[in-house]
Amino acid sequence: MADHTDALGRISATTSLEEIYPVLASLHATPGWHKKRPSLWREPRTEFTPRHWSYEVCRAAIDQAGQWISTELAERRNTLLFNPVGDNDYDTVRTLVAAYQMIKPGEYARAHRHSPNAMRLVLDAGPGCYTVVDGVELPMQSGDFLLTPGWCWHSHYNEEGAGANAYWIDFLDVPLVHLLEPMFFEEHPQGYQPVDSRAAEHDWYFPAARTGPQLAAQPEHGGLRRLVLDTQAHIPTVEISYLGLAPGRNVEFPADTASRILAVTQGQGVARVGDLDIAWKRGDVIAVPSWTGFSLSADGQGQMLEVSDKPVLEKLGLFRAQRR
Repeated sequence: MADHTDALGRISATTSLEEIYPVLASLHATPGWHKKRPSLWREPRTEFTPRHWSYEVCRAAIDQAGQWISTELAERRNTLLFNPVGDNDYDTVRTLVAAYQMIKPGEYARAHRHSPNAMRLVLDAGPGCYTVVDGVELPMQSGDFLLTPGWCWHSHYNEEGAGANAYWIDFLDVPLVHLLEPMFFEEHPQGYQPVDSRAAEHDWYFPAARTGPQLAAQPEHGGLRRLVLDTQAHIPTVEISYLGLAPGRNVEFPADTASRILAVTQGQGVARVGDLDIAWKRGDVIAVPSWTGFSLSADGQGQMLEVSDKPVLEKLGLFRAQRR
């Protein structure tokens, strides 16, 4: 405990500002005019940088690692896509993380639950691959998108006869939970959860067979179609959108205060994110930090999934966009 009586005496004995500063520092206090770094600035700034990850490369790496690491050892055989900020080896952008995950035929990823919300974009999976969320079995077929709301039990399966590895991208708001600190985690006591029901239609399940036509039916503005998924009732911290890109059109996105992750679901093309030029194709992941303008252009019909923390900023009154 600090000796406040002694501190009062030391402060009374000072004869200049320079002598006051070390006394305050010993009390873990500092004058606002003498702080080490500014606490306010004219517009948003971030240490996070635009990044691009290749599905082809990451898939090869996770396949190679799969020779030696099983779901029994790793629980989740995944590759985290992190932004090189300080000693960070987890966060993709400030509030979100993305990871490629693979599961072999005959394997299952045992059940657990946690405070953070999770989402899955299935890249390549055939019949026999599914996830179980709070006892509900949901298909995991190529192009599907699934929700795992926070504190729901969840586990993943690829049946023995599936014939091929299954791959998807996980998106979680773990970094946001790290910042706010309400983290809870629990492993299922039996290691797996029983299946109570099987659902081809569910609020947590967005099959490609449905979202594809819905996106195509949206109006086009400047070469862009946008389909915002109805997920807020289950995962209030993120907005999930499909972006449809018309061939050969360069679509500009002005900077705003949201952080976002883009995952390519169809086609190939180029992007400019901040000062980073990117050649993207199906399965790739792109990190767009806060207050970073970007543009997208597809060679043919292009499609991306956008995962954004915009709802958090809107709820706090902190969302703001640059004027075009």
